[in-house]
Amino acid sequence: MIYRHTHDPSAIGRTMDGVAREAGVDYHPQRRKAALVLLSVTLVWGATFIWMKQALNALQPEIADYGAFPVVAFLVAGRFFIAMVLVLLFFSKARDGLRVRSMWKGGSVLGGLMLVGFVTQMVALDDINPSTSAFLTSLYVVMTALLTVRMAEHPPRRALYWGVLMATFGAGFIEGPPHLSWGWGELTTVFSAFFFALHIVFTQHFTQRFDPIGLTATSFVFITVGCLLLALLSTPSLPDMASDILSRKGVLLPLFLLGLGGSFFCLLALNLFQRHMHPVQAAIIYAFEPVWATIFGLGLDLVTWTLWIPLGGGILLAGNILVELTTPHESFKSEQENEQNC
Repeated sequence: MIYRHTHDPSAIGRTMDGVAREAGVDYHPQRRKAALVLLSVTLVWGATFIWMKQALNALQPEIADYGAFPVVAFLVAGRFFIAMVLVLLFFSKARDGLRVRSMWKGGSVLGGLMLVGFVTQMVALDDINPSTSAFLTSLYVVMTALLTVRMAEHPPRRALYWGVLMATFGAGFIEGPPHLSWGWGELTTVFSAFFFALHIVFTQHFTQRFDPIGLTATSFVFITVGCLLLALLSTPSLPDMASDILSRKGVLLPLFLLGLGGSFFCLLALNLFQRHMHPVQAAIIYAFEPVWATIFGLGLDLVTWTLWIPLGGGILLAGNILVELTTPHESFKSEQENEQNC
């Protein structure tokens, strides 16, 4: 069993310290609200692609001097350090979560999956073009569906499969057909997509059992410390590299935006709201990320307008509409009952 939804309004949930509480949730309105929040998450994630590219482009001298891996590991550590400070500053539940041993179990799993996913994605992004990266990363939608079938032993509804295919095609081809050569960058991106799919599935599992804010805090701490250790192990001159990175013009603003928007807002919202949806539905919504990235790229003259943009975006939108229109309240509750028995 990997994830479970609470479907009975009178069901008993658990707080962070294990004290029982009444769930009392009407999942149909909650699912609609969750869909809108997760859609806003994809909008910010689309902007993070621009911020990551800006930071990497500014740090080409450091990448040449120290290597791509330690530079990327330090950037990811900095991004999540900002997010960690913010979540601990604004939420008492986040600070309380640091004192709960079981919270660290969930946080370390989620943090470890994100650490591998973000680091490998950014390292590969320095080696392949954006359209290829978008297509290969969007494979996590298919992977999420396959993992759900494998782990939960209850296949999603047929409409979800169609939604998965349409979302994958739309997200992957929004900037034109990707030209794959299956080099190191392409394989690394597929590797990162697999860990993003695992993160979606395990987020469903842990946020049903532990306080989402506490999970967010512990996962941020895990990623920050883990990435700093990776940077330390991969370069003998971490202090010099850190000084060069932080003093490089054009790095601090995108790094702060990545921490504030891409990590603090997006991952906190994901942990709070994804639990109200089927993980495959959430993955289909997340596939909107390259749509927003393309729109931002057009606004910044980083992307050239082609007919593939409305075609890919339209197919992706149609896949989401198909899933939404074919998910009545009764069907959603039935899926939750099946998942609870996994």
